Amino acid sequence: MSLEIAVKAAAGAPNVLGDCPFSQRALLTLEEKKIPHKIHLIDISNKPQWFLEVNPEGKVPVIKSDDKWVPDSDVIVGILEEKHPEPPLATPTEFASVGSNIFGAFVSFLKSKDSNDGTEQALVAELNALDEHLKAHISAVDLSLAPKLYHLVVALDHFKNWTIPESLTNVHNYIKLLFARDSFEKTKAAKEYVIAGWAPKVNA
Repeated sequence: MSLEIAVKAAAGAPNVLGDCPFSQRALLTLEEKKIPHKIHLIDISNKPQWFLEVNPEGKVPVIKSDDKWVPDSDVIVGILEEKHPEPPLATPTEFASVGSNIFGAFVSFLKSKDSNDGTEQALVAELNALDEHLKAHISAVDLSLAPKLYHLVVALDHFKNWTIPESLTNVHNYIKLLFARDSFEKTKAAKEYVIAGWAPKVNA
Protein backbone atom coordinates (compact mmCIF):
# COMPACT_ATOMS: atom_id res chain seq x y z
CA MET A 1 0.00 0.00 0.00
CA SER A 2 1.48 3.33 -0.95
CA LEU A 3 1.79 6.10 1.57
CA GLU A 4 -0.19 9.34 1.09
CA ILE A 5 1.24 12.82 1.49
CA ALA A 6 -0.44 16.21 1.18
CA VAL A 7 1.82 19.08 0.09
CA LYS A 8 1.42 22.67 -1.07
CA ALA A 9 0.28 23.30 -4.65
CA ALA A 10 1.75 26.23 -6.57
CA ALA A 11 -0.06 29.56 -6.15
CA GLY A 12 -2.38 29.99 -9.14
CA ALA A 13 -1.53 26.52 -10.48
CA PRO A 14 -3.33 23.94 -8.30
CA ASN A 15 -2.02 20.96 -10.32
CA VAL A 16 1.66 21.95 -9.99
CA LEU A 17 3.94 21.26 -7.02
CA GLY A 18 4.29 24.38 -4.88
CA ASP A 19 7.16 26.17 -3.20
CA CYS A 20 6.99 24.90 0.42
CA PRO A 21 10.51 23.91 1.62
CA PHE A 22 9.02 21.72 4.39
CA SER A 23 6.86 19.83 1.89
CA GLN A 24 9.91 19.35 -0.31
CA ARG A 25 11.92 18.03 2.64
CA ALA A 26 9.29 15.31 3.24
CA LEU A 27 9.13 14.48 -0.49
CA LEU A 28 12.94 14.32 -0.70
CA THR A 29 12.97 11.81 2.16
CA LEU A 30 10.35 9.65 0.38
CA GLU A 31 12.36 9.80 -2.86
CA GLU A 32 15.71 9.05 -1.21
CA LYS A 33 14.19 6.06 0.59
CA LYS A 34 12.31 5.00 -2.58
CA ILE A 35 9.02 4.75 -0.68
CA PRO A 36 6.00 4.52 -3.05
CA HIS A 37 3.65 7.41 -2.34
CA LYS A 38 0.61 9.22 -3.60
CA ILE A 39 0.78 13.03 -3.60
CA HIS A 40 -2.21 15.28 -2.87
CA LEU A 41 -1.56 18.85 -4.01
CA ILE A 42 -3.33 21.28 -1.66
CA ASP A 43 -4.34 24.74 -2.83
CA ILE A 44 -3.51 26.70 0.34
CA SER A 45 -5.92 29.53 -0.54
CA ASN A 46 -8.80 27.10 -1.12
CA LYS A 47 -8.23 24.02 1.01
CA PRO A 48 -10.48 21.06 0.16
CA GLN A 49 -13.02 19.98 2.78
CA TRP A 50 -11.61 16.42 3.13
CA PHE A 51 -8.18 17.89 3.92
CA LEU A 52 -9.53 20.14 6.69
CA GLU A 53 -11.49 17.21 8.14
CA VAL A 54 -8.39 15.01 8.48
CA ASN A 55 -6.09 17.93 9.33
CA PRO A 56 -8.05 20.76 11.04
CA GLU A 57 -4.96 23.00 11.36
CA GLY A 58 -4.69 22.90 7.57
CA LYS A 59 -0.89 22.91 7.54
CA VAL A 60 1.29 21.10 5.01
CA PRO A 61 3.01 18.72 4.73
CA VAL A 62 0.97 15.90 6.31
CA ILE A 63 1.32 12.17 5.70
CA LYS A 64 -1.13 9.36 6.25
CA SER A 65 0.54 6.85 8.54
CA ASP A 66 -1.37 3.93 10.13
CA ASP A 67 -4.66 5.53 9.01
CA LYS A 68 -3.80 8.78 10.83
CA TRP A 69 -2.78 12.04 9.15
CA VAL A 70 0.39 13.38 10.78
CA PRO A 71 1.65 16.98 10.32
CA ASP A 72 5.12 18.59 10.79
CA SER A 73 8.10 17.77 8.58
CA ASP A 74 10.32 16.92 11.61
CA VAL A 75 7.77 14.36 12.84
CA ILE A 76 7.15 13.02 9.31
CA VAL A 77 10.87 12.49 8.65
CA GLY A 78 11.17 10.71 12.04
CA ILE A 79 8.29 8.35 11.20
CA LEU A 80 9.72 7.57 7.75
CA GLU A 81 13.14 6.84 9.28
CA GLU A 82 11.61 4.51 11.86
CA LYS A 83 9.39 2.59 9.43
CA HIS A 84 11.81 2.52 6.51
CA PRO A 85 15.28 2.36 8.08
CA GLU A 86 17.03 1.67 4.75
CA PRO A 87 18.85 3.67 3.56
CA PRO A 88 19.45 5.33 6.94
CA LEU A 89 19.09 9.09 6.78
CA ALA A 90 19.15 9.92 10.48
CA THR A 91 21.53 12.76 11.26
CA PRO A 92 24.27 12.10 13.84
CA THR A 93 23.48 14.17 16.94
CA GLU A 94 26.62 16.29 16.67
CA PHE A 95 25.44 17.60 13.27
CA ALA A 96 21.75 17.96 14.13
CA SER A 97 21.88 21.75 14.36
CA VAL A 98 24.02 22.35 11.25
CA GLY A 99 22.45 25.04 9.11
CA SER A 100 19.49 25.43 11.45
CA ASN A 101 19.77 29.25 11.49
CA ILE A 102 20.33 29.72 7.75
CA PHE A 103 16.65 29.96 6.83
CA GLY A 104 15.89 32.60 9.47
CA ALA A 105 18.95 34.62 8.43
CA PHE A 106 17.91 34.34 4.75
CA VAL A 107 14.35 35.55 5.46
CA SER A 108 15.61 38.53 7.51
CA PHE A 109 18.01 39.57 4.74
CA LEU A 110 15.40 39.03 2.01
CA LYS A 111 12.88 41.28 3.79
CA SER A 112 15.46 43.86 4.85
CA LYS A 113 15.09 47.37 3.44
CA ASP A 114 18.33 48.67 4.99
CA SER A 115 21.63 47.44 3.55
CA ASN A 116 23.49 48.32 6.77
CA ASP A 117 21.28 46.50 9.27
CA GLY A 118 23.59 43.49 9.61
CA THR A 119 21.21 40.93 8.06
CA GLU A 120 23.54 40.22 5.12
CA GLN A 121 26.51 39.74 7.46
CA ALA A 122 24.42 37.41 9.66
CA LEU A 123 23.54 35.25 6.64
CA VAL A 124 27.16 35.13 5.45
CA ALA A 125 28.24 34.12 8.99
CA GLU A 126 25.74 31.23 8.94
CA LEU A 127 26.93 30.16 5.47
CA ASN A 128 30.54 30.37 6.67
CA ALA A 129 29.73 27.98 9.52
CA LEU A 130 28.15 25.59 6.99
CA ASP A 131 31.21 25.95 4.74
CA GLU A 132 33.47 24.91 7.65
CA HIS A 133 31.21 21.92 8.43
CA LEU A 134 31.19 20.75 4.80
CA LYS A 135 34.95 20.47 4.69
CA ALA A 136 34.46 17.39 6.82
CA HIS A 137 30.98 15.94 6.44
CA ILE A 138 27.81 15.67 4.46
CA SER A 139 25.02 14.01 6.41
CA ALA A 140 21.29 13.59 6.10
CA VAL A 141 20.78 17.06 7.52
CA ASP A 142 21.03 17.97 3.78
CA LEU A 143 17.44 16.91 3.10
CA SER A 144 16.25 19.61 5.45
CA LEU A 145 18.77 22.16 4.21
CA ALA A 146 18.50 21.60 0.44
CA PRO A 147 15.00 23.13 -0.02
CA LYS A 148 15.95 26.10 2.18
CA LEU A 149 19.14 26.70 0.20
CA TYR A 150 17.11 26.48 -3.01
CA HIS A 151 14.75 29.23 -1.77
CA LEU A 152 17.76 31.28 -0.65
CA VAL A 153 19.52 30.99 -4.04
CA VAL A 154 16.40 31.69 -6.14
CA ALA A 155 14.84 34.46 -4.03
CA LEU A 156 18.00 36.43 -3.22
CA ASP A 157 19.13 36.32 -6.84
CA HIS A 158 15.73 37.60 -8.02
CA PHE A 159 14.91 40.21 -5.35
CA LYS A 160 18.37 41.35 -4.24
CA ASN A 161 20.59 40.39 -7.20
CA TRP A 162 22.67 38.63 -4.49
CA THR A 163 24.60 35.39 -4.72
CA ILE A 164 26.47 33.31 -2.15
CA PRO A 165 30.07 34.60 -1.97
CA GLU A 166 32.40 32.68 -4.33
CA SER A 167 34.86 32.22 -1.46
CA LEU A 168 32.45 29.67 0.11
CA THR A 169 33.57 26.91 -2.26
CA ASN A 170 32.27 24.06 -0.11
CA VAL A 171 28.78 25.58 0.02
CA HIS A 172 28.80 26.07 -3.77
CA ASN A 173 29.93 22.45 -4.34
CA TYR A 174 27.41 21.17 -1.79
CA ILE A 175 24.54 23.05 -3.47
CA LYS A 176 25.60 21.69 -6.88
CA LEU A 177 25.65 18.14 -5.52
CA LEU A 178 22.30 18.43 -3.77
CA PHE A 179 20.49 20.20 -6.62
CA ALA A 180 21.80 17.59 -9.10
CA ARG A 181 20.25 14.66 -7.21
CA ASP A 182 17.31 12.93 -8.92
CA SER A 183 15.25 13.28 -5.75
CA PHE A 184 15.80 17.05 -5.75
CA GLU A 185 14.93 17.44 -9.45
CA LYS A 186 11.70 15.49 -8.88
CA THR A 187 10.58 17.46 -5.83
CA LYS A 188 11.62 21.07 -6.40
CA ALA A 189 9.13 23.83 -7.23
CA ALA A 190 9.72 25.79 -10.45
CA LYS A 191 11.69 29.00 -9.81
CA GLU A 192 8.77 31.23 -10.78
CA TYR A 193 6.63 29.71 -7.99
CA VAL A 194 9.39 30.26 -5.42
CA ILE A 195 9.61 33.92 -6.55
CA ALA A 196 5.82 34.31 -6.52
CA GLY A 197 5.70 32.76 -3.03
CA TRP A 198 8.17 35.29 -1.60
CA ALA A 199 6.96 38.39 -3.50
CA PRO A 200 4.18 39.39 -1.02
CA LYS A 201 6.60 39.06 1.93
CA VAL A 202 9.32 41.10 0.24
CA ASN A 203 6.94 43.81 -0.91
CA ALA A 204 5.06 43.97 2.40
